Amino acid sequence: MAINSRRELMEYCLRANGHPVVEINCDEEQLEDRIEDALEYWRLYHFEGDESIHMKQLITASKLNLTTPTAPTFQLNETVIGSISGALAIVTTEGPNGPNVNKHDVLLVKSVNGKFQKGETITGAKSNSTAILGCHPCILGVWDLQYITVPDLVYGITKVISFSDSMNSANNVFGIEYQMRLNDLHDISSLSLIYYTQAMNYLDLLSFELSRSPFIRFNRLQNRLHLDMNWSTDITIGSYIIVECYRALDPKEFSRIWNELWLKRYVTAQFKKQWGQNLSKFTGIALIGGATIDGGAIYQQATDEIKDLEDELMNKSAPLNFIMG
Repeated sequence: MAINSRRELMEYCLRANGHPVVEINCDEEQLEDRIEDALEYWRLYHFEGDESIHMKQLITASKLNLTTPTAPTFQLNETVIGSISGALAIVTTEGPNGPNVNKHDVLLVKSVNGKFQKGETITGAKSNSTAILGCHPCILGVWDLQYITVPDLVYGITKVISFSDSMNSANNVFGIEYQMRLNDLHDISSLSLIYYTQAMNYLDLLSFELSRSPFIRFNRLQNRLHLDMNWSTDITIGSYIIVECYRALDPKEFSRIWNELWLKRYVTAQFKKQWGQNLSKFTGIALIGGATIDGGAIYQQATDEIKDLEDELMNKSAPLNFIMG
């Protein structure tokens, strides 16, 4: 019978340890913790525990929340200043991918300098427009934060695709690759691919040297992807970047995870270890009929099973993709 939920996995592993014939002396919260530990280990080391994806991220502007719908009265690229805090910001837009103009009670800004305060008045340097800031007066966007917040299930990031890569795309009529295909490979049956392959390799080398992707820093415990670049010149508000990363599979989305063979065996061993640990303080106590409890033996047996399963995962799993270069 296929297992499709966390609850079904728990019941399966309890039966594998002898329930209901044998009473498993574990609290349900303990079993939930062991499932979570096993799932985390499976995601980190099993070759089917994550997937390679590409995420797109809009470079957003910061937002000033106003108490009145007077945002359109401010002019683009003018400086606004807070009357109390003295904080500065420049009115901006998110271009074709976001709001083209400032509407109603949200004023889009960039280059925020200082900390705006609730209830203070801001004034435009050119338009002389004024507005009063409301609750959460300033929410910083990606452009001012200079990092991207990534989802919890993202475990690793390999690279950020260069912003200029689109100019070399085979689908871009202005790109070099498209023009070479159009002019040099019009009759592919009578032309060798050697020249084309060499030319593409050379263009890749030029792209790598002249249009390198920004250096990245990422720690999944922070959920922040830092891009080490000149934000004022290398990217604009309203544009997108593409992040190549590894995301752990979510059982809520892919319920077949609960039926994965190695995970079932590992959770069963974790339950047995928890059971043995709970019983270990009663070791040597005689039961009715002369039998004695030996929680230490159960604990040791489970520990050996866990070690064997982890060794199997590390040494016998499918190999990673082979990369040459």
